[in-house]
Amino acid sequence: MKMQQITIAILLALVLGVPFLMSAGKKGTGHQSGTRTLIIVTPHVPQIRDEFGAGFVEWHQRVYDEAVSIDWRTPGGTSEIRKQLEALFKGAIKNATASDGYTIDEDGVLSLHDGSSIPFDIMFGGGSFDHTAVKNGITFTTENTTGSTTTKINIELSMSRAADFTQEELNELFGENKIGPQELYDPEQHWIGTALSSFGIVYNRDVFRKLELDDPRAFSDLTVPELEGWIALADPRQSGSITTTFDSILGNEGWEDGWRTLRGMSGNTRYFTNSSTKPPIDVSQGEAAAGLAIDFYGRGQAQVVKDSGGGDRVGYSDPEGAVYVDADPISIINGGPDYELATRFVRYCLTDEAQALWQFRKDDLDNPLGSDGKPMGPRWHELRRMPVKRSMYTEYSEYFVDKADPFELVSDVMNPGWRQGVKVMMGSFGIDIANECRAAYKALNSAKASGNFSDDEIAELDRLFYAFPETEIDGELVPFTEDTYRTVRNVWRDSKRQSELEIEYAAFFRNNYAEIVNRVRTKK
Repeated sequence: MKMQQITIAILLALVLGVPFLMSAGKKGTGHQSGTRTLIIVTPHVPQIRDEFGAGFVEWHQRVYDEAVSIDWRTPGGTSEIRKQLEALFKGAIKNATASDGYTIDEDGVLSLHDGSSIPFDIMFGGGSFDHTAVKNGITFTTENTTGSTTTKINIELSMSRAADFTQEELNELFGENKIGPQELYDPEQHWIGTALSSFGIVYNRDVFRKLELDDPRAFSDLTVPELEGWIALADPRQSGSITTTFDSILGNEGWEDGWRTLRGMSGNTRYFTNSSTKPPIDVSQGEAAAGLAIDFYGRGQAQVVKDSGGGDRVGYSDPEGAVYVDADPISIINGGPDYELATRFVRYCLTDEAQALWQFRKDDLDNPLGSDGKPMGPRWHELRRMPVKRSMYTEYSEYFVDKADPFELVSDVMNPGWRQGVKVMMGSFGIDIANECRAAYKALNSAKASGNFSDDEIAELDRLFYAFPETEIDGELVPFTEDTYRTVRNVWRDSKRQSELEIEYAAFFRNNYAEIVNRVRTKK
């Protein structure tokens, strides 16, 4: 490898790695000089870092009679963390390859021969999709020379490594490795669930009363005409959690009804945002009536409003039987500095006292006692997350802030895997031409309410609004249906072709929307 390429790779890794130097944890669990330190990269908010940082430090001192500290690294969301992990791994491997300075043992564990390491121990938080991507890792090419023959070898390197539980321990901790169709932990232990995340509706009770609507209990409740201009949604092209939610809606409601729900919600939007944390905030302030949110964003914002004297105006709903529930995992980073300390942190996260941090009331002397003889639960913040251990729901549910049981709420329907379809089509019909979509949906609902249109005319307006464009493949026009989805999806793998099609799709939807508006205006 040329020295110039090596230098560029190292500089890239350094530039992308700068955010990892930022640490947080205001409750005294940042790096403490002279102690053994665990380095954790995380998308978790400061409240979670405070509680788990302080809890682990005290637990480790009590169990192992050793002082430790945590160095939190917070570069951004899970997608940003993944990208930077990939850059740092590739940079480290390229540098080590140039000096023949690494080994990967039979268990896939990375060792760098110069005494350095990947500069963190744990990735804490995110979804199972992202942690599985970390497990799948990177692929790189190296050379093997035998005599005068040099061959190139493709090597797959996981960015995580297995924890050290026995199967008996996992069985005791989790029982069946399942919640709905999802797993609670990776069977090879590259990621272990520590909490559960569901995806539901955050709403403002005051606004719903003003609009004379019942509290929403189904995703389709957000498509009613009364909510015109009141729905806050995140752009699925920017938010993985919202993409998962939309994919789940399609899976639970089916192709036809699911897309109608997504189209109707898009027609009722106030805006689309690139941040999944914005809708709950705007809902709490009455700037929007409802939006979609991860449970802890919705419940967390409700808690903020309540703590500030705003009462119970913010609600959160998990549509029962239609909720996608996912593990919020932890992964041990391959090649990190302190594997032993990392495994201890993973084990701590599955103790009852750590699980109680997610859902118990803060600083409550009536909470049950932990192994240290003190009441379990958070000190400073009610996190309002759902524990991953089933035993917490059977033994301690009376102490929970939220009485929801995700093992009962969860849908048994596997997400269909139409995520890319959500991004491409929703971008084309609802986001990039948002104003036209809203105008057409308003016109459609107006026509239905007016009584001036025949059943056939309403059916045609309805068809125009919910229609999908065809895609030219090998000289033939292919419709966008459940049966043809994979065929169309494969065409999008060519990024240039996808971009061209997105322009064509948007033009199709724009023309249909204009036709709806013109027909309704003419008829009136």
